[in-house]
Amino acid sequence: MAIVEQPTPPQTSHDKAPTERSWHAIVLQTLKRNDINLIPYVPDRVLTPLIRSLHADPFFTTFATAREEEAVGVLAGAWMAGRRGALLMQTSGFATLANVLASLAVPYQIPLIMFVSERGTLGEFNYGQALVCRTMRPVLDSLALEHHTITRLDELEFIADRSIKQAVTTQAPVALILNPLLTGGKVFDK
Repeated sequence: MAIVEQPTPPQTSHDKAPTERSWHAIVLQTLKRNDINLIPYVPDRVLTPLIRSLHADPFFTTFATAREEEAVGVLAGAWMAGRRGALLMQTSGFATLANVLASLAVPYQIPLIMFVSERGTLGEFNYGQALVCRTMRPVLDSLALEHHTITRLDELEFIADRSIKQAVTTQAPVALILNPLLTGGKVFDK
């Protein structure tokens, strides 16, 4: 009996491997899925693609603040009024938060969700950024705050989604540190 070779059908668009989503698209969708729609931030070059996407989406109320502590106050008040939010900042901004975390977010059980673009590592030129980077995790640990450093795109959605759910359920802050291996970091032009 002869074997008849069947022709291979042409590849269609739904047969192709899905294109990989960007880190900022994953964060945006995860925020939406968890009804996190108030997003104060302190401007940051690494977070710019996420910030632009948030501003473009009518689901979100997104605005810049002068300082990270101001954003924490806004989010604390919003939580008490029944609204969920998240703070976007870079590592150096975290250095200003120890007091407001210890005196407001932790004792009043505010599920403060912080997305922190990590500076101070992997080629950083600013010594101040490097110092804050080395002290950020010990400060988070001393306040007994949940924190995760995310380095891989394939882990981002799971870690962010579960961390947000845990923060809301336990009413405790969480820091999601977005490592340069994930975001590409800040590019230093000469």
